[in-house]
Amino acid sequence: MKKHYVDEQTGTIYTLQEDYYVPDRTLPAEEEKPIGAWGKRRLRFLEQHRRGTYSYLLTTCQLNSHLAAVDEQASSLLFQLVKQMAEQEQVTEDLKVAD
Repeated sequence: MKKHYVDEQTGTIYTLQEDYYVPDRTLPAEEEKPIGAWGKRRLRFLEQHRRGTYSYLLTTCQLNSHLAAVDEQASSLLFQLVKQMAEQEQVTEDLKVAD
């Protein structure tokens, strides 16, 4: 038996492994983006509670970009909330230095 086989109609290349021809498939490279604490929490949530969504994002190479987007949104929301709370409590830089 031949080690490699090419299907002429689809152009798919198959490799012989034991007694079976298995298609040579690889996932496209996904852009690596840094993921912070919120992205890691989202990843853990998806793995534990939304396995279908996790599998879909993983197989379509969208998981890393999804986690980075969630992390960015959560970080900006946290920054915005802290800023609003500081304004409501009238916390200024002078107060921080004095206290």
